[in-house]
Amino acid sequence: MKRQVVLAITGASGVTYAIRLAEVLLAAACDVHLTISSAGATVLREELDMQVDLENFQPSMLLLDRGPDSDDAKLRIIRSLAGVSSESSNVLDVSTGEPGEIIYHHYKRLTASIASGSFLTHGMVICPCSMATLAAIVHGTGTNLIHRAAEVHMKERRPLILVPRETPLSVVHLENMTRAAKAGAIVMPAMPGFYHGVTGVRDLVDFVVARIADQLGIENALIRRWGS
Repeated sequence: MKRQVVLAITGASGVTYAIRLAEVLLAAACDVHLTISSAGATVLREELDMQVDLENFQPSMLLLDRGPDSDDAKLRIIRSLAGVSSESSNVLDVSTGEPGEIIYHHYKRLTASIASGSFLTHGMVICPCSMATLAAIVHGTGTNLIHRAAEVHMKERRPLILVPRETPLSVVHLENMTRAAKAGAIVMPAMPGFYHGVTGVRDLVDFVVARIADQLGIENALIRRWGS
């Protein structure tokens, strides 16, 4: 059975991290349970010119409909590591040779599968994570599916990765991040390193995405590892 990963996009700058992460998860044979807040859809439009209709969502709106023959060498490597490009796979129970799929959940639909702890997942990533979303999660004042799914992952002791992209940070922001970390979440600010041979923006994006994938236990070859 494919790994199930929840990916939430909220209204903070840096949605390119989320799109690249979705590409990587799909290439690694993970089914991506995607939910996007209204503010997240606005940022997708403003930063990447992606017209996302939350009421009639289609995966093609995220421009992720590239097949196994993608010209992205890094994704081909990830497919190979996951076994999805070979007849025999030690990742999938059934060697279908197919990447994962996107399963969309409207952010207001609190009856979605990911709102229940009985629905098993490999983890959840909120990328980017707005400060308002962070506050709602750590103070238990959730009002939507993103908040609820995050609460589920905390109570079930499953990986919950929060990727804030805010600067400067106020004392309130820092205190909320501390509360999240104490509650078991992994707080991973979108702060790329520069020691892995950066030649462009994609390398900076891949650094952050690679570290997220590492936390989920997903093998990847997005960056040159220190000491390699």
